[in-house]
Amino acid sequence: MEEDLVSDPPTPVVDAPQRVLIVDDSRLQRKILCSSVKRWGFDVYEAGSGEEAMVIAEEIQPDLVLSDWMMPGMNGLEFCDAFRKLSGERYGYFILLTSKSEKNEVAMGLEAGADDFVTKPVDANELRARIAAGERILRMQRELTDKNRLITETLDELQRVYDSLDNDLLEAKKLQQSLIRERHKSFDTGDVSLMLRSSGHVGGDLVGFFPAGEGHLGLYSIDVSGHGISSALMTARLAGYLSAAAPDQNVALHREPDGTYGFLPPEEVIETLNDLVLDEMETEHYFTLLLADVNLETGHVRMAQAGHPHPAVQRKNGDIEQTGPGGFPVGLMSGISFQQFETTLRPGDRLLLLSDGVTECPDINGDMLQESGLETLMTDLRDVSGPAFFEALLWKMTEFSGGDQFPDDVSGILFEFRG
Repeated sequence: MEEDLVSDPPTPVVDAPQRVLIVDDSRLQRKILCSSVKRWGFDVYEAGSGEEAMVIAEEIQPDLVLSDWMMPGMNGLEFCDAFRKLSGERYGYFILLTSKSEKNEVAMGLEAGADDFVTKPVDANELRARIAAGERILRMQRELTDKNRLITETLDELQRVYDSLDNDLLEAKKLQQSLIRERHKSFDTGDVSLMLRSSGHVGGDLVGFFPAGEGHLGLYSIDVSGHGISSALMTARLAGYLSAAAPDQNVALHREPDGTYGFLPPEEVIETLNDLVLDEMETEHYFTLLLADVNLETGHVRMAQAGHPHPAVQRKNGDIEQTGPGGFPVGLMSGISFQQFETTLRPGDRLLLLSDGVTECPDINGDMLQESGLETLMTDLRDVSGPAFFEALLWKMTEFSGGDQFPDDVSGILFEFRG
């Protein structure tokens, strides 16, 4: 017969696990263990075999198990292995009661899932100390479980918020893309094609065209600082200032005495926009702009540039011209003047306006495409026209950068003059 438990530690551990399952085929040993463990403040359950213990464990999910190793039928190791396979979030601390002390036998117990061992004959102080250690581990484990649960719930909530924002941004993307009512339009003497591709859901680029009086077409390419929602909102407001649908609200147009509309000097239009941004818009954003007035009959083009990349003219023979005065972006300083410059398109020539997302596109080494690289791309694509030109341009940029996700918004206007 194994030694009785003879002494009891005086103070139980605070917030200790409550349910202890004692498993031993010896009724006397169970009585001794149960008596002591109950005096330590636990709710005690007992079983005379591993099979009986499994039934109880499934029902109560004990916090701590004290199990004899050597039992008929399902022994302590087998019971420990089966206990570990029970489903449930609550971890149960498992102590094997054994007379075995060989290292290989201890390893067998650990492999089966035991947390600790108490050697028979059992000493009450040692057992209480082992239980106290188990209590600390269970307490830390359950605190960790609670924190993990809180983290999981927080992540789930963040995911719901993200999904909601993502859906809103997708709708915002549709709205922003809808600012470009037509991606391609043919006129008697030429064709205009537009491209707008944001680096995220929404961006700060905007391109468009509008009728500018008899035989004239207005083109604009805008790049607002930043890439996100606030930049996109500013592009929406700027689209109203250069509206094709409401010529009375278009700051680039003026009404003639006969009721028709004419194109104001482009440099004056940009000065007006600069005043509007500084005086009426409470924003830290600024934007670059290239505004062009195209004479559809003669091919003559008046332009003004506000910090935007130079326009590129590709002649019928393939020669490429990139020039312009540069200028300050709109919305940075008051009292800034802008300079008009001109070019004339001949039949077979074309005019390309692009945002800096093209010329500043980096390759895998961080080197930018720049204007020289753009000339190479335009030369390669000299026989590609219309919307297909922009599709091919994006493919070329993908090859150059090594991926189809560009760090900046990409936009452009292609006007092809037939004459």
